[in-house]
Amino acid sequence: MLPIVLAILPIFILIFLGYGLRRLGGLGEGFWRGAERLVYFVLFPPLLFTTLAGADFAALAAGELALAMVAGAGALMVLLSAARPVLGIDGPAFTSLAQGALRQNTYIGFSAAFALFGTDGLAAAAIWVAAVTPIANVYCIGLLVRHGTGAEPGVRAVTLAVLKNPLILASVAGAGVNLAGLALPSVADEVLAILARGALPLGLLAVGAGLDFAAVRTGGRALPLAVVAKLAVLPLFVLVSLQAFAVTGLGATVALLIAGLPTAPTSYILARQLGGDARLLAGIITVQTACAMVTLPLVVTLLG
Repeated sequence: MLPIVLAILPIFILIFLGYGLRRLGGLGEGFWRGAERLVYFVLFPPLLFTTLAGADFAALAAGELALAMVAGAGALMVLLSAARPVLGIDGPAFTSLAQGALRQNTYIGFSAAFALFGTDGLAAAAIWVAAVTPIANVYCIGLLVRHGTGAEPGVRAVTLAVLKNPLILASVAGAGVNLAGLALPSVADEVLAILARGALPLGLLAVGAGLDFAAVRTGGRALPLAVVAKLAVLPLFVLVSLQAFAVTGLGATVALLIAGLPTAPTSYILARQLGGDARLLAGIITVQTACAMVTLPLVVTLLG
């Protein structure tokens, strides 16, 4: 397990460096808001696109891998919906629990997948984004529409929000280029590669800058439920589904790695916009990120 720990440790050093830089205040709040948008809209989509455009789908058994990923996440969605009446938490808190249990911090995931398995690891991680992220987003937005306290967007608005997601668009485009056997002009390919190289370091610093340890004290019952659901239950569900679809090897290990990630920082923004419990979600993100330093190596070693 030591090689895995040593591969993942630099990722968390960068995260806590971002936390320290924000608390020192020298860069200003405007810098971090701009950095988050830069990574999300400009730097990370090229990374997803180039990774999937050059992936060897046959070697990864991409179809079976995608189905196993969706099945594992879908099982947790069913469990959450069935458990809703007995959890004893209000509607906004439940929406934050669901986001905390189902969404992934892809900046950490891609960094870890690349550190452990190189470009093949990135390709397997990108399959999760293409296959699971749209479904998880629709489920979480649907819960926010039903249980949140914000304005209720219609079906059309929810659909457009998912379809306009730059990470989903980049994933679909990259997979399409790959399956069509197309090649980009060398200049365009090099520009995208340069942009992609900036995504992970800046993304990890932005993750750290968004940590809020003060929010942990107000989390209540939903916070530990979200931590257990995300870091333990979802990887176990994905493990079962991988076995059911006979998926093994690198793809299976990366699927378990991605399943065991802390939740996405953008979950907080979504909760704030649609009436979820944003303060609770800030605490969930913080605790999951800190715990993942220990749980991610264990998931990869024991399950993968």
